[in-house]
Amino acid sequence: MAGLKNIFRATPGMRPRLACEVRPEGVIAGYGAAFEKHGAGEPVLAFAALPEGALSQGLKVPNLTNRPAVIAAMSQALDATSPRDRALTVVVPDASARVLLLDFDTLPSHRQEALPVVRFRLRKMVPFDVETAAVSYQAMAHRSHSVSVLVTVMPGEVLAEYEAAAREAGYEPGAVLPSTLAAVAVLGSEGAPLVVNHTGNSVTTAVAQGDELLLHRSIELPSEAGARNEEIARAVITTLAWYEDTLHAVPDSIGYAGPGGAAAAAESRWMGFVDRAPRIEDLVTAPSAGLMTSIPAGVAAGVMGALAI
Repeated sequence: MAGLKNIFRATPGMRPRLACEVRPEGVIAGYGAAFEKHGAGEPVLAFAALPEGALSQGLKVPNLTNRPAVIAAMSQALDATSPRDRALTVVVPDASARVLLLDFDTLPSHRQEALPVVRFRLRKMVPFDVETAAVSYQAMAHRSHSVSVLVTVMPGEVLAEYEAAAREAGYEPGAVLPSTLAAVAVLGSEGAPLVVNHTGNSVTTAVAQGDELLLHRSIELPSEAGARNEEIARAVITTLAWYEDTLHAVPDSIGYAGPGGAAAAAESRWMGFVDRAPRIEDLVTAPSAGLMTSIPAGVAAGVMGALAI
C-alpha cells in the first residue's frame, strides 16, 4: 500500500510528475514537470469518460462499481499524456475519505510517536476501523497552547481499491489525495479564498489562507435534484457565514470546481438560493495548449493542484 499522503503545500520533487483524478464524469490525467501556480509550465492533460454509475464514491467498497471501465479510463487518459515514468498521484473523491482539522495541546515531533496519538483521537470520530485505515497528518499552525493539525483518514480497503486499479492500469501509485485537498494547492498565498468543489453526490467547501487550511467541510447530497440544489446552497451559505464570523470579511469570489465549471454553476438553481453571493469563478481553467483530448469544464482542479508547487 503506497499510503495516503497529504502534502497541502507541495515541496518540489516530492510528488510524482503524473496525476489522475477519478470523478463520476470520467478520469482526468495530467503529466509534466511541476508548475508554479498560475504560471508557466502547465502540464499536458487528457480525459477519458466513464459510463454512468461506474463510480460510487464513499467509505465502503466497492467505490469502483464498474471496475473494468474505471481501469480502462485510467489507462486511456494516463497513456494519452505520454508519461516518461509510471509513478502516479491518485486523486480520489472527497466522499471516499475524511478530512479533519483538529487541535492538540501538543503533538510529538516524530511521526512514529505522533501517529498513535492521532489514531487514538480519530477512534470515535470516523465510522470505520481506524487501526486498519490509512492516516496522514500535517501541522497547520502552532499556537501558544495548541497545534492545529490537518488529518486525513481513509478506509484501508477503499484506498487499496484505488491503488489496485492504478496498478492494473499500468501505473504505480506513489501518493493518494482527496479531491479538495489536491485542488486547493493551486491557490496563491494571498487572501483567504473560498472554494466549492462539487463531485457527484458530495460537495465540499474549504477556506485556505497562506499555508494553512482554515476550513474543510464535506457533505453528502440527496439524489433528488431540488433537494440537492438546496443542500449545495446551504453548504455555501454556512461557509459564507463562517467566513464573515471568523475572518470578519467577505470573500471576493468563490472558486468553483465541478461539472460544467463556473458558467454552469452561475446558472444553476442552487446559486439562486444564495443571497449576496460573491462572483463565482473557475478554480482552475484547463490549459488550452498541448491537450491530448478535450477536457470538460470544471474537472481539472484536482489534477492541476496535485502537480502544482
